[in-house]
Amino acid sequence: MFPRPLTPLAAPNGAESLGRALRRAPLGRARAGLGGPPLLLPSMLMFAVIVASSGLLLMIERGILAEMKPLPPHPPNREGAAWRRALPRPGGLSLEAGDSDLQVRQDVRNRTLRAVCGQPGMPRDPWDLPVGQRRTLLRHILVSDRYRFLYCYVPKVACSNWKRVLKVLAGVLDSVDVRLKMDHRNDLVFLADLRPEEIRYRLQHYFKFLFVRDPLERLLSAYRNKFGEIREYQQRYGAEIVRRYRAGAGPSPAGDDVTFPEFLRYLVDEDPERMNEHWMPVYHLCQPCAVHYDFVGSYERLEADANQVLEWVRAPPHVRFPARQAWYRPASPESLHYHLCSAPRALLQDVLPKYILDFSLFAYPLPNVTREACHQ
Repeated sequence: MFPRPLTPLAAPNGAESLGRALRRAPLGRARAGLGGPPLLLPSMLMFAVIVASSGLLLMIERGILAEMKPLPPHPPNREGAAWRRALPRPGGLSLEAGDSDLQVRQDVRNRTLRAVCGQPGMPRDPWDLPVGQRRTLLRHILVSDRYRFLYCYVPKVACSNWKRVLKVLAGVLDSVDVRLKMDHRNDLVFLADLRPEEIRYRLQHYFKFLFVRDPLERLLSAYRNKFGEIREYQQRYGAEIVRRYRAGAGPSPAGDDVTFPEFLRYLVDEDPERMNEHWMPVYHLCQPCAVHYDFVGSYERLEADANQVLEWVRAPPHVRFPARQAWYRPASPESLHYHLCSAPRALLQDVLPKYILDFSLFAYPLPNVTREACHQ
């Protein structure tokens, strides 16, 4: 079953704790830029929907939703989607009996997306977005005209492997197993490269998908990779973080020893719209209310979901999603638990509201970092 969906101060009254955490964040005052239009952020009514989604996860744990109907054997239906008539009837997600909790999570995810995105004030179309938000979105949606699909890439959710797949489908690479340093721009087509009428056509007629991951696990993965391995990030971001948040750091720190709490403090002070893409919330990267995605895959079942997508878009049988390398060690739940329990709980309270839509829209439970859980 899922981890217990509790807030950092959670106990039986999780909704009350979530409300306190949300009130700490100045979401209503956030701006797209100096003098820019207000962000399209959820109202208090939408937060009520979010709290309700956390209640759904609690019901899952208690078995109340055990009789929920299984997932449909095809992507969510979109009225007027011309591409659907050309696709074969997919074979379904082939979930094993032990995956019933994943079936429920997908159903909760779909219901929550519909509930939150249906609220007044939420964008219905990319052209409802302020210019900066739309630019970010279009720069993150990759296009395959040959196979008629759009993929919104999310850094730290296997996006390099998906880009490799797109290059194979385009004939640029011979195999997904070619061992080359990934070029994240060349030989790829982004929606931002196209004219408005071309963008609208593809959004209406192409199969659209993205992959998501537990928000805090994604942050930990970005922290370990960028500040532990990438010199460019250590110099550009790490040095500034140490200067800001470490007493006596000196004027020229190396930036290669940023602690996880220091990274979290940096995120608290950052505007989500202006964050680096590796830790920008998925909501801002892919705008799941403005773009009606036909499928939202999970990092937790990456290979199965990815190969199902390839079947739906009629990719050639020899094109498969790359297997995870034997040397790769993703951020584990145990590692995440250790890092979260080592961080000040008040700091987590300040970080969570920036990612609350990622937790709620994609049905991820809030972390349990109560004293009891951290001492287990």
